[in-house]
Amino acid sequence: MKLSKKEETQLMLDIFDIKEDILKMIYRSQSGHPGGSLSCANLIYILYKNVLKLKPEEPQWKERDYFILSKGHAAPALYAVLSKIGFIDKDKLMTLRAYNSELQGHPIKNEKLRIEIITGSLGMGLSIGVGCALSAKLDKKKDKYVYVLLGDGELNEGAIWEAAMSAAHYNLDNLIAIIDRNGFQIDGSTEEIMALEPLASKWKSFGWEVIELDGSNLSELIKGFNRAKKVIKKPILIISYLIKGADVSFMENTRLFHGRPPNKEEFVAAMGELEFLKDEIREGRL
Repeated sequence: MKLSKKEETQLMLDIFDIKEDILKMIYRSQSGHPGGSLSCANLIYILYKNVLKLKPEEPQWKERDYFILSKGHAAPALYAVLSKIGFIDKDKLMTLRAYNSELQGHPIKNEKLRIEIITGSLGMGLSIGVGCALSAKLDKKKDKYVYVLLGDGELNEGAIWEAAMSAAHYNLDNLIAIIDRNGFQIDGSTEEIMALEPLASKWKSFGWEVIELDGSNLSELIKGFNRAKKVIKKPILIISYLIKGADVSFMENTRLFHGRPPNKEEFVAAMGELEFLKDEIREGRL
């Protein structure tokens, strides 16, 4: 699917609104993970806007697709997306990490908010996804897909590879895993901490169909998801190449904002950069 210029422009503006909300939430709470939330915001938005099969008026519709945010520390991105599409009231976003808030630092299962499962203990999301996908197969729900978003640093966890073996063993072609391949984790670059490459070859050797794409290209992202749904008898992995801290210059390609909120000066500068980029999009220069 190729987006029209008008469609792409609106999606990009929506995504920048989401990124502003992410920073507002984290700045207000003075706690959270801006880098990894900014990197995957567009990916989560495209999933909810263009890919996932849902019924907004029926949160527990049995035929719905599942989305599992295995990299649960990127919860601000998920909450901001859910607000943008109308599942969360916008004013509730500012309760991030507050006492008794539904929006904690990692997602908590919440039927109202369409959050399927509590996540954030890294390495667990793919195993949960395997269970959900296998259950759908056994229940003969042929059109039910399970999407799991993983961080690339998360791939250091051994449980990921056990789940990868299980998914291939059971031919789970209704399981689509996505890696936010931004190249950084809390301690530094992924290749310095625990080298992942050749990443695509590793997953192929485990019996997965692998799709590599530029996660910042919205048309390519949608095309990749459509291609994934045509694969049969194999689980699917999308390696989405993204930028840590995307679209805020001083947060990009660094571990420094993995888990540190911006101070006042940094917040003002970041919001200014995002507003500038939105103006560039409106004027057709970006």
